[in-house]
Amino acid sequence: QVQLVDSGGGLVQPGGSLRLSCAASGFAFSYTPMSWYRQAPGKERELVASISATGSNSNYAASVKGRFTISRDNAKNTVFLQMNGLQPEDTAVYYCNVYWREGDYWGQGTQVSVSS
Repeated sequence: QVQLVDSGGGLVQPGGSLRLSCAASGFAFSYTPMSWYRQAPGKERELVASISATGSNSNYAASVKGRFTISRDNAKNTVFLQMNGLQPEDTAVYYCNVYWREGDYWGQGTQVSVSS
């Protein structure tokens, strides 16, 4: 079955960096677009970034464009989110997501907290 395991979150000061990872299994990873979402306390879950199956195309929310970079390693079935210039408003639980065969699958989430 589809499994997504998120990791890499933590507490960081404003201006700092983190790299999130999502290890995927149970589907044709190298043929499937992937996404990262986040959900802050009291807010709806929002799309942060998406990447095409080959990694040649990516899209970002306006709030993170220029600071975050999504990438993938199809040999290792892993998708990454490099986050630079983190700000308190980036504090949220971050989730890896895949839509596969009419099913929407989520990682367990990893907490990112940005505070001085």
